[in-house]
Amino acid sequence: MKTLFLALAFTTLFTPALLAQPTAAEDRDRALKYLEKTRSDLLSAIKDLSEAQWSFKPAPDRWSAAEIVEHITASETRLLNMIREQVMTAPARTNKVDLQEIDNMLLQRVPDRSNRVSAPEELRPTKRFGSPAATLKAFEENRAATIEFLKNTSGLRDHAVDSTFGHQLDAYQWILFIGAHCERHTKQLNEVKADPGFPKN
Repeated sequence: MKTLFLALAFTTLFTPALLAQPTAAEDRDRALKYLEKTRSDLLSAIKDLSEAQWSFKPAPDRWSAAEIVEHITASETRLLNMIREQVMTAPARTNKVDLQEIDNMLLQRVPDRSNRVSAPEELRPTKRFGSPAATLKAFEENRAATIEFLKNTSGLRDHAVDSTFGHQLDAYQWILFIGAHCERHTKQLNEVKADPGFPKN
């Protein structure tokens, strides 16, 4: 019996998957810093853009800065609603996994622009917010709501839904996805600004 107890204790202490699990406070701090950084990076990328710069498209099939920010904003609005209404009411995760490994996978894969994907039709730019200023206002409001949700909601790891990443994702991981998606499209926006045809002013 004593031998069994020691074996179980050893397994609990030294299994890497168990050691890798972050605490709720560490989770919150990491995601909060990431949401704040990706917000700041996006705002820096669009600071002082002229109307011509906002609307410039490197090619007919590529998005302008205005369209990119609209897509980011529409996506974040939809994702936060999904987290609240679907993820937080879903069952618990069906299998034990290394949460930090999945977190890191999202932070690496989603911002990677070498993997091109097409946006769902419902999240493509349609000038739904009316103007760049209105789009930016909507982005700021929704990002603030996401941060507030992160700060004040418990049990972010308690529920998970299927995803296209080969893993179920919990609410915390979908919040990381929001930041990573913003990072991805901020890179896209900077690619537009680096185009030789981008207006000087």
